[in-house]
Amino acid sequence: MKYQQWIYVLLSSFFGLGWIGIAHSQSASNNYPSKSVNMVIPFPPGGPTDVTGRVLAEKLTLALNQSVVVDNRPGASGNIAAQMVARALPDGYTIFFTTGGTQAINPFLYKNIGYDPVKDFEPVVWVTISPNIIVVNPEFPAKNLQELIDLTKAKPGGYSSAAPGQGSTPHMAGELFKRQAGIDIVHIPYKGSGPALTDVMGGHVQIMFDGIPSSLPLVKSGKLRALAVTSKQRSTSAPDIPTVAETIPGFEATGWFALYVPAKTPKEIILKLNQEVNRILEMPDVKKRYADLGADVVGGSPEKLRDQVQREMVKWSELIRTNGIKAE
Repeated sequence: MKYQQWIYVLLSSFFGLGWIGIAHSQSASNNYPSKSVNMVIPFPPGGPTDVTGRVLAEKLTLALNQSVVVDNRPGASGNIAAQMVARALPDGYTIFFTTGGTQAINPFLYKNIGYDPVKDFEPVVWVTISPNIIVVNPEFPAKNLQELIDLTKAKPGGYSSAAPGQGSTPHMAGELFKRQAGIDIVHIPYKGSGPALTDVMGGHVQIMFDGIPSSLPLVKSGKLRALAVTSKQRSTSAPDIPTVAETIPGFEATGWFALYVPAKTPKEIILKLNQEVNRILEMPDVKKRYADLGADVVGGSPEKLRDQVQREMVKWSELIRTNGIKAE
């Protein structure tokens, strides 16, 4: 075979395989999903991220006609789960239901988190937003937020507070609260809300900053006492609980949940997931279930979520820097 003919055959084969690969990728996107989808959640069962994510997983299972299986991967304040998703195949079969902690806080808290929250993920949709909540054991002497501030000021470092993960939004809410209230409380990080709540109810830790979805049911049952929520306005799910801002004007530190996929996931798959989740968030029963958990649905485009992350990065990086907060 002449050299020119050999080159022609080689190039024809190369481009032929390339087009086959592109066609296969497009076909895979068009048929998505053809098997079960793995929803990775970076905290243990029972916490606000898990509770909120399972509502979505249940509805997505029906919408996609394929099982959406919740995969709890706690550890390192969500970094372990984020690393796992960042390295997963970008085929839409690994999705990441996470918080602002992994996407907007951890990059400034840890020297090496093992992933890039911007380059390694594609935003799909902003799911919900909700206040954090300050809760205490019912036997704790402080009956309101001002009493808590007075108590801790009288005994600096004498009380401890739990939060689900170093760098989580409840942890950051606690740090912001300590800074603006001028108090010293010892922070104790947990791998998730579930084990932290157990210790607060058991009296091993006095105070907890938590996402409202996991704590509010325990407040309503009398197992915890709520002192305040961290949103600007009172929660529609718990209007009797005052805001921190009623004691410390201007205070705000809300938590949010969102859906991501690994970078380079086909745009057709991202669009399909975005459309299905937005449709789910408009369902009256979903809105009610999230409202019962103290959360409001958000929805919208991937770009809306990307803008939210950029704003959060500015806010929390400043707090981490000025307070000298470090990963423990």
